[in-house]
Amino acid sequence: MKRQSGPFMTIIFACAAALAALISTLPAQAQTKPIRLVALGDSLSAGYNLPQQAAFPVVLEKALKAKGHNVEITNAGVSGDTSSGGLDRLDWSVPDGTDGVILELGANDMLRGLDPAGTRKNLEAIVERLKSRNIPVMLAGMYASRNLGPDYVQKFDSIYPDIAKTYDLVLYPFFLDGIAGEKSLNLPDGMHPTAKGVEVIVERILPSVESFLARIAQR
Repeated sequence: MKRQSGPFMTIIFACAAALAALISTLPAQAQTKPIRLVALGDSLSAGYNLPQQAAFPVVLEKALKAKGHNVEITNAGVSGDTSSGGLDRLDWSVPDGTDGVILELGANDMLRGLDPAGTRKNLEAIVERLKSRNIPVMLAGMYASRNLGPDYVQKFDSIYPDIAKTYDLVLYPFFLDGIAGEKSLNLPDGMHPTAKGVEVIVERILPSVESFLARIAQR
């Protein structure tokens, strides 16, 4: 028996050591898996008339990585898109395996003077469909141009905080905060940010995105 126990115990110890080594690597492997976000938006996300590397999702990803977050952000911005367009392309714009969506839509609805009730309905539908897929949403809000009149402004501006409250979403109230009306931070059309303008947007939205990532991590 003693002659048999030596090799037998050696094999047992070797297997146990290999198993322990495998288990010890699992947390490290889990940490290397990035959080995959999709920025679902319009030209403000797409990077209208900017180099690809200056687009909002790219700059945001870089800023988050600089703060130690392991993330990958897909740019699903389409210039000219409305909330209806975003809803229509939702399933193929947000692939399976997505960990979270930054929803930035509605500005073109407002610029076209579309009924805020329709915008609200479309954004709610996007949130609900993503929720049914177990994909968390962060909402990037928009304010209506004041020249559209107080009634329109009230109905439009209330869309984002109302949806965020109803669905318990992280809300960044105004995507263009800090650059709206600032000539030096916008392209000649006065509506789209320059590369510097995008940097300002990212700097201001960053704490909200970090809160969103913390929620995702807790799931």
